[in-house]
Amino acid sequence: MATKKNWKEILSGFAGKLHWKELLAILFILLGIYFFRHERHELKALQPYLKSADNSWMLFGLAVTGIYIFFQAALFVFSFQAVGSNLSWPAAFMLFLKRNFISTFLPGGGITAFAYLPGMLRKEKIDRHHIYQGAGLQGFIGILSLVIVGIPVILYGALHRQSVKGAWPALAVALLILFMIWRAFQSFRSRGWLYQSLLRFFPALEKEMENIFSLSFSYRSFTVAVLSSIAIEMTGVLHIVIAMKAGYLPVSLEAAFMGYVVSTLFMLISPFLKGLGAVELSLTFILKQYGYDTLAALQITLLYRLFEFWLPLFAGLLSWAWKGRNIFVRLLPPALIFLLGAVNIFSVLTPPLADRMHLLHGYLPYTYIHASNWLVILTGLLLMVNAAFLIRGLRAAWWFALFFSVLSLVGHLTKALDYEEALLALTIIVVLLTTRKQYRQKSNARFIRIGVITALAVFGIVLIFGTIGFYQLDRRNFGIDFSWRQSFTYALHQFLLVKEDNLVPVTRFGKEFLISLRVLASGAWIFLFYTIIRPYVVKHSTDETDQEKVSFLLSQYGNSPVDYFKSDEDKLWYFPEGLDAFVAYKIANGFAIVLEEPVAAPAEKLPALLAFEQQCRSWGLKPAYYRIDEDAWYYFEHLKKKKLLIGQEAILDLTQFTLEGKQNKSLRNGLNSLQKKGYSVALIKAPLEDTLLSELKAVSDEWLEAFNKSEMRFSQGVFDPEVIREQDVVTLRDADGRLVAFLNIIPDFAPEECTYDLIRKTVDAPGGSMDALLVEMIRYGKEEGFSFLNLGLVPMSGIEEPDSTAERVVKYAYEKIKRFRHYQGLREFKEKYAGTWENKYLVYENDFDLLQLPVALNKVMQG
Repeated sequence: MATKKNWKEILSGFAGKLHWKELLAILFILLGIYFFRHERHELKALQPYLKSADNSWMLFGLAVTGIYIFFQAALFVFSFQAVGSNLSWPAAFMLFLKRNFISTFLPGGGITAFAYLPGMLRKEKIDRHHIYQGAGLQGFIGILSLVIVGIPVILYGALHRQSVKGAWPALAVALLILFMIWRAFQSFRSRGWLYQSLLRFFPALEKEMENIFSLSFSYRSFTVAVLSSIAIEMTGVLHIVIAMKAGYLPVSLEAAFMGYVVSTLFMLISPFLKGLGAVELSLTFILKQYGYDTLAALQITLLYRLFEFWLPLFAGLLSWAWKGRNIFVRLLPPALIFLLGAVNIFSVLTPPLADRMHLLHGYLPYTYIHASNWLVILTGLLLMVNAAFLIRGLRAAWWFALFFSVLSLVGHLTKALDYEEALLALTIIVVLLTTRKQYRQKSNARFIRIGVITALAVFGIVLIFGTIGFYQLDRRNFGIDFSWRQSFTYALHQFLLVKEDNLVPVTRFGKEFLISLRVLASGAWIFLFYTIIRPYVVKHSTDETDQEKVSFLLSQYGNSPVDYFKSDEDKLWYFPEGLDAFVAYKIANGFAIVLEEPVAAPAEKLPALLAFEQQCRSWGLKPAYYRIDEDAWYYFEHLKKKKLLIGQEAILDLTQFTLEGKQNKSLRNGLNSLQKKGYSVALIKAPLEDTLLSELKAVSDEWLEAFNKSEMRFSQGVFDPEVIREQDVVTLRDADGRLVAFLNIIPDFAPEECTYDLIRKTVDAPGGSMDALLVEMIRYGKEEGFSFLNLGLVPMSGIEEPDSTAERVVKYAYEKIKRFRHYQGLREFKEKYAGTWENKYLVYENDFDLLQLPVALNKVMQG
């Protein structure tokens, strides 16, 4: 039977293992579905009242909603100030909107939303205990202000008319909640019964509770926060008054005050969904007591809920969606252009569906273009292809999309003023114009010239062939005796794929003649489109002079363990004019991916970055920077870039490392075991002999095949015998002298630091082989006078508190997805040695780049 202590440990451990945020998120989704299913009737009921409401008062109500949100933000700002923490106004606005949104769907509302607060305010760099203090005080003040306003209102109602049923009990519950919060706070501060009881079950919370309940308090900020909260209550009353005026109903201030206070009290004690149903029923009931009929009371209630609930809820939804705005505005135009192309094709291939899809087909009006089915299908295909290139960021695709959108806008405005369809086209135009800088990839001018010349040549052929053909055709083929003018006109229309109603072939030869003209024309238009849309591939060449300059600049300004790879033959180099600097990069999928920052003196790094950014714009490429240090982020902040933590680099302090001591007992045992089995480790100086190079290559090839690996470049090396010949290596051999593992030592440009590149072993190498190599490497570093050993990057590791959705995805993949599980083993191995872990970042322009960069990075590493 479990003892009392065991039960406490079990409960504490179980609570620690539960993923509370994930469980709340699931509950959030389920309740959200339930909520919108339940409230859809209220939303439908709003429609007739909105149509009949006074527009000027509705606009005033919208403005008061803005004031309401302002005071809610002020309540957060001054609540945080009262506990000695500073919350910026923009963060306060976003905090209210987001918390208001998620608390709508969580049981307990704002209380359960506490689980998400640290994540919302991480960028504000506010301590966790200050976050809970400020948010807790904000909730307390929200109840306090309701009681302050509610007591005189309910007393007034009791003295001047019959008391509203349920008002006093609801107020009593609010007072009880305030009293319980105050008593609980006092108990925790004085380490009373409640504090001791909680500590018995959750001893790990002791430090957290001490931080939360030992606070410095500002009564001045507290007073301003209370006044802000009272102002919030006043905006609620004002919203009811506005709802009365908007519905052309008589105004009763007493009814507005009483209705607001009682309905809000019911919302306070409602278990979930912000008083779902309770507010509507209580407010309608109170308004009826003040002489409003059922229809009028319902109208006031629904309009009040619109101002006080639905508009802030919608603003909260937008605040959550705002983080993904870059991806949305980049995907919206390609999605609609692709949809338009699909509609064009389906409208021809499946005529019965055309009527059902008239709204989509209406995006591009064809009533003023007497188009043939060939033109509609060809346009559809080109639009769908254009959408794909639009996603890739091609400038020519952007111009095509803009052209079709403007064509649509003009067409709809001149076609019976179809403003609904015109508004969609205008939206696409605005989005395309605002995101125009993201479409950088240029087309190949040489291919465009070829396309234009080819199209003109085919145009001439079609005109000549078509004109002569139509003129020479017998009357029996089309039932027309063509003149030279008619022949030329019909040939021109066939090239333009314009439909001619009176040009109907009667014979098979006539049909084949028309098809041949249209095939030639379609081929010319497709080829022209391809040459225009084909991305320009930037080609660079390097020579020995560039290589010498790179080597010199590295010797002068190199300060990184991966600087060695910046001089590799797979790299391209950009030398900013007038600066002693260079940028090492590779090109893939429209990106110029830079290895770290420019190699230059600190004062010239930012000018070098600016010059490279400008050069990328002229090339039509988007720059991205791989493996940026925390300290180097300073340069990129000036360029308004974004960053993603991609892993941590392990560094060992050679001056502190020793095999002695209890912590390294298992390491010593492993090395001793290898020695007893006859294994020996050796450091071999360069240049290496051919026999050894052959052995090293055999181990490397076996490692690649056995562990399903492939050579990766860019920020690391590959097995190149001629390169490794000039490098020192550490080898491990068995008792028979067979090579089973090795690592190669490479130059490290970081001060007082050494490092290695490849570390590989055979399949049958014993456990501890890598440890033996590293211990010998450590000995080498100490003998050579180095202070640090760089153990390299552990990808995807080190993300404790993600700053973005992308980092949350990386963290989840690192911890949960089997494909990346080996990185955890790599982390555990290096943690035996590393005393310092340095963050490494991928720096990019906007969130949409993250959808394309993984493929581009893989390409530069494989190439």
